[in-house]
Amino acid sequence: MEYELGSGRLIPTVIAVLALAGVIVGWRSLARAGRTGSLFALAAGLVSAVVGGLHAANSAGGLGTGNGLAGAVIAVALGLLSIALGGLALARALR
Repeated sequence: MEYELGSGRLIPTVIAVLALAGVIVGWRSLARAGRTGSLFALAAGLVSAVVGGLHAANSAGGLGTGNGLAGAVIAVALGLLSIALGGLALARALR
Protein backbone atom coordinates (compact mmCIF):
# COMPACT_ATOMS: atom_id res chain seq x y z
CA MET A 1 0.00 0.00 0.00
CA GLU A 2 1.43 3.34 -1.06
CA TYR A 3 0.85 6.58 0.75
CA GLU A 4 0.67 9.79 -1.24
CA LEU A 5 0.01 13.24 0.12
CA GLY A 6 -2.34 14.59 -2.53
CA SER A 7 -3.95 18.00 -2.68
CA GLY A 8 -6.91 16.71 -0.69
CA ARG A 9 -4.68 16.10 2.31
CA LEU A 10 -1.97 18.69 1.70
CA ILE A 11 -4.03 21.83 2.25
CA PRO A 12 -5.60 20.75 5.58
CA THR A 13 -2.26 19.45 6.81
CA VAL A 14 -0.52 22.77 6.10
CA ILE A 15 -3.39 24.68 7.69
CA ALA A 16 -3.35 22.41 10.76
CA VAL A 17 0.40 23.03 11.16
CA LEU A 18 -0.24 26.78 10.87
CA ALA A 19 -2.93 26.51 13.54
CA LEU A 20 -0.58 24.53 15.79
CA ALA A 21 2.05 27.26 15.36
CA GLY A 22 -0.62 29.81 16.31
CA VAL A 23 -1.48 27.84 19.46
CA ILE A 24 2.18 27.61 20.47
CA VAL A 25 2.85 31.30 19.83
CA GLY A 26 -0.39 32.28 21.56
CA TRP A 27 0.50 30.19 24.60
CA ARG A 28 3.95 31.77 24.78
CA SER A 29 2.47 35.25 24.34
CA LEU A 30 0.01 34.58 27.12
CA ALA A 31 2.89 33.67 29.42
CA ARG A 32 5.01 36.68 28.43
CA ALA A 33 2.31 39.22 27.47
CA GLY A 34 3.67 39.84 23.97
CA ARG A 35 1.58 41.87 21.55
CA THR A 36 3.22 40.68 18.32
CA GLY A 37 2.82 37.01 19.17
CA SER A 38 -0.79 37.48 20.15
CA LEU A 39 -1.56 39.16 16.83
CA PHE A 40 0.13 36.29 14.99
CA ALA A 41 -1.93 33.78 17.00
CA LEU A 42 -5.13 35.64 16.16
CA ALA A 43 -4.31 35.84 12.44
CA ALA A 44 -3.14 32.22 12.20
CA GLY A 45 -6.20 31.02 14.08
CA LEU A 46 -8.58 33.00 11.92
CA VAL A 47 -7.03 31.76 8.67
CA SER A 48 -6.95 28.17 9.94
CA ALA A 49 -10.53 28.18 11.15
CA VAL A 50 -11.87 29.69 7.93
CA VAL A 51 -9.84 27.59 5.48
CA GLY A 52 -10.32 24.42 7.52
CA GLY A 53 -14.05 25.04 7.74
CA LEU A 54 -14.34 25.65 4.01
CA HIS A 55 -12.34 22.52 3.25
CA ALA A 56 -14.44 20.44 5.65
CA ALA A 57 -17.65 21.73 4.11
CA ASN A 58 -16.50 20.96 0.57
CA SER A 59 -14.83 17.58 1.14
CA ALA A 60 -16.71 14.66 -0.34
CA GLY A 61 -16.87 11.47 1.67
CA GLY A 62 -16.12 10.86 5.29
CA LEU A 63 -13.10 10.19 7.43
CA GLY A 64 -10.53 7.89 5.90
CA THR A 65 -11.42 8.61 2.29
CA GLY A 66 -8.31 10.70 1.61
CA ASN A 67 -10.12 13.99 1.23
CA GLY A 68 -8.50 15.64 4.23
CA LEU A 69 -11.59 15.88 6.39
CA ALA A 70 -9.75 14.89 9.57
CA GLY A 71 -7.04 17.49 8.95
CA ALA A 72 -9.67 20.13 8.29
CA VAL A 73 -11.49 19.35 11.54
CA ILE A 74 -8.21 19.48 13.46
CA ALA A 75 -7.34 22.78 11.75
CA VAL A 76 -10.68 24.29 12.82
CA ALA A 77 -10.29 23.10 16.41
CA LEU A 78 -6.70 24.33 16.72
CA GLY A 79 -7.62 27.55 14.91
CA LEU A 80 -10.34 28.32 17.45
CA LEU A 81 -7.94 27.55 20.29
CA SER A 82 -5.35 29.83 18.69
CA ILE A 83 -7.92 32.64 18.43
CA ALA A 84 -8.83 32.23 22.10
CA LEU A 85 -5.21 32.22 23.28
CA GLY A 86 -4.30 35.15 21.03
CA GLY A 87 -7.29 37.15 22.26
CA LEU A 88 -6.44 36.50 25.90
CA ALA A 89 -2.79 37.40 25.31
CA LEU A 90 -3.74 40.59 23.47
CA ALA A 91 -6.13 41.62 26.24
CA ARG A 92 -3.37 41.05 28.79
CA ALA A 93 -0.80 42.95 26.69
CA LEU A 94 -3.09 45.97 26.29
CA ARG A 95 -3.71 46.30 30.02
